[in-house]
Amino acid sequence: MQNEKNKTASVLPVPHQGLTQQFSSPVLTHYQMLFITVSMVNLSIMSWALVSGSWWDESHISLGNFGNMVIANLCVTILIRQQYLINGLFQLAWRIPVRWPLRLRRHLANVYQFGGLHSGCATFSCLWLLLFTLAAFYQQQAQGGLSNQLLTVNTLLVLMLCAISLTALPQIRRRYHNLFEHMHRYMGWSSLALSWLQVLWFVRDSHHGEWRWHHLSHAFAFWGLLAITGSIILPWLRLRRVPIIVTRPSSHAVIIEFALPRDPFPGSTLAISLDPLMEWHAFANIPLVGRPGCRMLISRAGDWTSRFIDNPPSHVWFKGIPTPGVGSMNKIFNSVVYVATGSGIGPLLPHLVNNPRPCKLIWSTRNPVVTYGEAFVNEIIAAHPGVLIWDTDAHGKPDLLLLACQKVKEINAEAVICIANRPLTDYVVEGCEAQGIAAYGAIWDS
Repeated sequence: MQNEKNKTASVLPVPHQGLTQQFSSPVLTHYQMLFITVSMVNLSIMSWALVSGSWWDESHISLGNFGNMVIANLCVTILIRQQYLINGLFQLAWRIPVRWPLRLRRHLANVYQFGGLHSGCATFSCLWLLLFTLAAFYQQQAQGGLSNQLLTVNTLLVLMLCAISLTALPQIRRRYHNLFEHMHRYMGWSSLALSWLQVLWFVRDSHHGEWRWHHLSHAFAFWGLLAITGSIILPWLRLRRVPIIVTRPSSHAVIIEFALPRDPFPGSTLAISLDPLMEWHAFANIPLVGRPGCRMLISRAGDWTSRFIDNPPSHVWFKGIPTPGVGSMNKIFNSVVYVATGSGIGPLLPHLVNNPRPCKLIWSTRNPVVTYGEAFVNEIIAAHPGVLIWDTDAHGKPDLLLLACQKVKEINAEAVICIANRPLTDYVVEGCEAQGIAAYGAIWDS
């Protein structure tokens, strides 16, 4: 859209029919490389454990070592999602000087793809637990000494963790998203409770049925499970119900305003819910202009957001602490081109305010003034007078890759950051990377 009231917005170029050349994506993403690294480490240990004879032979099975590998993988799975650890990883990345070589910075900026550790370790925690359970049944038949309680809880845990992992597969998660959420939440909590029973009963069975603190305190599984439990409980200690002010510029979107004891840092996200035991959804925090408080832009994108927009609540629940998103990677580049579609402008808007470094913004959306309100659109133009706002109702869908490459050349940008739906994000990010431009976008992982 070319804003008629404010000529500081960029004049739209002639619509392009789309890039016709084929480009290939990078062989492996950083997410995939992390997953493969986790797999290689686990498979190496697994091969050595089964072949060397030190963990398993005809006369001896080291169940404790198998159990420790289960807990070690589960620790990484859970702790890498811990909000304080996530913030720490981003803080380290933000400290990278912009004078460092771009080749190094463009790789370190992929810190947000840490989910490869989560999914990789989650997968191998299931495999190690399966081996642990098979070994436990084998030992029970050969030597005895294990309780039926332990064998039963092991079997249940294998089934539950495998079910959680299967519903997290991208194809299943996209098609049955609510099932994925419920499995992760409710079966995850149940698995945690059963894991405590498993550890307690295994320590007891390993010491001839004796219960002693000395035995428990020397078990790695006990301390690992304690760390996992603490990490899961920690965000709930910041659970709070907060009143909100809802502005509904259209039937497609609402903007909520709220006040917390401490304003979230710009560009961060927070999870909100209407019922803390049900669904949670994360949205970007947008600071209010000239006064304390914060906003979130919520667009219609599913059952939950539709209910929220059609029947706006007076309060929402908040949990945990703010965490940064991919947009914050602008801190380690001298110049950036931002690409957003629809409500993707929300996570990027805070990075445009008081940004001393050269940047360009492309925002493609349906009739922006009607959809998001004139005040919101004018705020974007004021924050970044050179913004290119593309009205898809008036001009059709643009070739965002072409536009991004044009803006990169205009300011000699070092990176492109894209917040859009999955197909468009992949198209822009992979297209830029194929042309040697560092590009980053949201990822959809478990």
